[in-house]
Amino acid sequence: MAVAFTFPGQGSQAVGMGKDLADAFPEARRVFQEVDDALGENLSKLIWEGPEETLTLTANAQPALMAVSLAAIRALEARGFSLKDKVAYVAGHSLGEYSALAAAGFVSVADAARLLRIRGNAMQAAVPAGEGAMAAIIGLEQADVEATCTEAAQGSGKVCQIANDNGGGQLVISGAKAAVELAAKLCTEKGAKRALMLQVSAPFHSALMAPAANIMRDALAGVTKHAPAVPVLSNVTVTPTSDPEEIARRLVEQITGRVRWRETVEWFGANGVTTLYEIGAGKVLSGLARRINRDIATSAVGTPADVEAALATFA
Repeated sequence: MAVAFTFPGQGSQAVGMGKDLADAFPEARRVFQEVDDALGENLSKLIWEGPEETLTLTANAQPALMAVSLAAIRALEARGFSLKDKVAYVAGHSLGEYSALAAAGFVSVADAARLLRIRGNAMQAAVPAGEGAMAAIIGLEQADVEATCTEAAQGSGKVCQIANDNGGGQLVISGAKAAVELAAKLCTEKGAKRALMLQVSAPFHSALMAPAANIMRDALAGVTKHAPAVPVLSNVTVTPTSDPEEIARRLVEQITGRVRWRETVEWFGANGVTTLYEIGAGKVLSGLARRINRDIATSAVGTPADVEAALATFA
């Protein structure tokens, strides 16, 4: 009967997110101020007022989503909640792994904000605009998608690989535009229900992100790291660890590696987790978890009412 906290990734952002938490809890409001101070700008104003197209930019969305997740954590803690005492594991989807680690004390909120700004800029700059692409493949077995990526990469001479295994029959592929377009076409021919090119600014979680991985290796080396209060389940290995240097290595590998979210939820189910709480903006991870393992209960914590409901279950 264990609980895990999960933290959303890019795509869950929305203008206005976290404002009600900041209004209801001074501790949550202080998180947004910490992030603003760390970045030297009023990101909170952008989060709460938009415009949406600016908030959606990778360099803004990543620290913004982390801020909302940590605001929710601080709201829970303000009412006496203890992550260490109540939660067995934490995990986050892509950038959400940084939110999970900040919640567990691996790095400070300020350092997490700075790291995610660096990460967002580095990922954006790694590949010239228009040269990379990503596509969602729906309803095709992973082995078939894997083989198709290999075929497209060989056929085009360019990078194409699975970037996200989100579960529920949804895989995301990433790489050079020509290779991804070819792979999407081949997946459709092989029986995929849909092969949808995504409106993204870079080919995330592919080998083309290697320059960003090098930048993050240096950035992570320069921050103070602590053993997290609870083990973090890594995107790239789907194994828990509390060793700070190993966590840092996994975060570097994550830039070019696959987000293994289906396996993450399956691991939770196989290791006694009965409830997943999605901490922060939206309910994307809750929806994915229900499609992967219906035996695990899910609950989102992103509003003051959610905070009160969660606290009641822990009482």
